[in-house]
Amino acid sequence: MRSKFDEEMSLLHRELTRMGALCEEAIALTAKALDGERALAGKVPALESEIDQAERDIETLCLKLLLRQQPVAGDLRQVSAALKMITDLERIGDQASDISDIVCAIEGVSRGIAQRLHAMAQATIHMVTASIDAYVCQDAERAKNVILLDDAIDNAFQEIKIALVERIAQNPELGEYALDQLMIAKYFERIGDHAANVAEWVVFAVIGVHKGEGL
Repeated sequence: MRSKFDEEMSLLHRELTRMGALCEEAIALTAKALDGERALAGKVPALESEIDQAERDIETLCLKLLLRQQPVAGDLRQVSAALKMITDLERIGDQASDISDIVCAIEGVSRGIAQRLHAMAQATIHMVTASIDAYVCQDAERAKNVILLDDAIDNAFQEIKIALVERIAQNPELGEYALDQLMIAKYFERIGDHAANVAEWVVFAVIGVHKGEGL
């Protein structure tokens, strides 16, 4: 019975890793689209569909583990955390798709803002990768380090917001264009939040403590 459970847990780890990789790819495509390869934005909706399907598949696997295998406390935390993690990963896919929609609708992004958005994208990719790796390796310290990275993304969003507000004040006719760029930044900021949520559930899976209970 235990060997069967271990096999299915290994499958869960693989499927979570695959879902994380799909999220990373979706974010990376939006970043490249922002850098000028706009046609790549059109590939994101298909990735979003794959992410949605991965969420459903992992949810089914988790429910089977809970109902059939009767996991003990530590295993139960891992499965419960995975159920929470896939919700955030699915939302990351949604927000990457939202960014791609905006990129397709506007005539590029100003260079200074594009560079900052690219940095935000790379940071979120790292957060997703590191949080999934921390889950597979059951490494709470690595997950905690991921959570700390969210502050830098929040700060980057604030800097972009201030820059765009100043631009609108100087050139009111650019208001709609600036707001589109601000929405892209906001979606990246939300992606960072979801990646941090994933890391918080990793900490819970490993040590049984979630945010609000004291890490």
